[in-house]
Amino acid sequence: MDRTERVKFSWHLYLNYLIHGMAIVILAQNMNALGNQWHVSDAKVAMVISSLGIGRLLVLYFSGLLSDKYGRKLFVRMGILTYIPFFIGIVLSPNVYVAYFFGILAGMANSFLDSGTYPALMETFPTNATTANVLIKAFASIGELILPIFVTILEAFNLWYGYSFIFCAAVLALNYLFIRKAKFVDVDVSGIKIKDSKSKLSVVEKVNAVTLTVYGYIAMSTFYLVSQWLTKYGQEALNMNTAHARYLVSIYSMGSIVGVIITTVLTSRHLLKGTHIMFLSTVISFVTLTTMTAILNPTVILIGSFLVGASAAGGVLQVGLTIMSELFPKRKGMVTGIYYTAGGLSSFTIPVITGFLYNNGVRSIMVFDCVIAVIGVLCSVVVILNTRNKSAIGV
Repeated sequence: MDRTERVKFSWHLYLNYLIHGMAIVILAQNMNALGNQWHVSDAKVAMVISSLGIGRLLVLYFSGLLSDKYGRKLFVRMGILTYIPFFIGIVLSPNVYVAYFFGILAGMANSFLDSGTYPALMETFPTNATTANVLIKAFASIGELILPIFVTILEAFNLWYGYSFIFCAAVLALNYLFIRKAKFVDVDVSGIKIKDSKSKLSVVEKVNAVTLTVYGYIAMSTFYLVSQWLTKYGQEALNMNTAHARYLVSIYSMGSIVGVIITTVLTSRHLLKGTHIMFLSTVISFVTLTTMTAILNPTVILIGSFLVGASAAGGVLQVGLTIMSELFPKRKGMVTGIYYTAGGLSSFTIPVITGFLYNNGVRSIMVFDCVIAVIGVLCSVVVILNTRNKSAIGV
């Protein structure tokens, strides 16, 4: 493919993640409507959200391995075809048990997309792999920004909440028609065997692998906590009305988009190494979250929502994946599977943990997020120390 074809091709891959961004917050933003439909409390709806993490954990590692063996296109297509039933199934679910099943499908769909899309973009733009991956987060953030506004408009006109779900399903269905005919960059996978991934690693390589896997969990948890609970935090800690509290998520998403732009400029122009971006982002996240938790002031929360979006959700998760892929370049699919399996574990465990913490008030959830952010800072320091002699720009 020439560059024009590569760019056009990438836009369709990114469109999947715009819808994925909507999927990330669509259950939380419709918590009241879904709770009424299933006759359960908000805490029970939060438990349904955890099913997405189970779906990711079920297939992500193996889909990453198989993506190396069978190619990227298969898994991108599988991701779309698995996501569509989630959006339709949730609005048809009569109870939380059926909804939990469809939530698992959504997690599986996310895993299939990740296993195919991240390696495909790194192979399509090999000299700008970090930038290509960070832009995934940009589109996901746009989705997170649009969805709360969409939901608010539906509520303002007393329209059925399910239209937001149907819209997502329809966009994915149309995008599938292009993906089905698209030509992916050819990668020779014929000689790759799963057992080849068991080659011996040095102590430093093992430490890097473990640390970056842990970071995958931490990075996902840091922004996942905020995206799911920021609205409730505004309502209960600052007594904001529902509309204003919901806009905190939009502000957070705007910050995420700005963060992605900054990260894209820094990586595309090679102004900072990926490890340094990871460190700076986690430090800013920790300081911001601590301030938001300690100072209950609307202005502080508004500014903090923007800053934590820019730092925790500004592409640092994708930067971590690119660093890990560059350290282990022969198995991008496997690395993606391992890294995002950790993220999937986060998607499952964090809603369960916060469901219990919520009994002590929403502020306790923010304290927990601060603890998570501290661990992220420590992980980034370890990676910087272990890769300080690396000459690769991305690392």
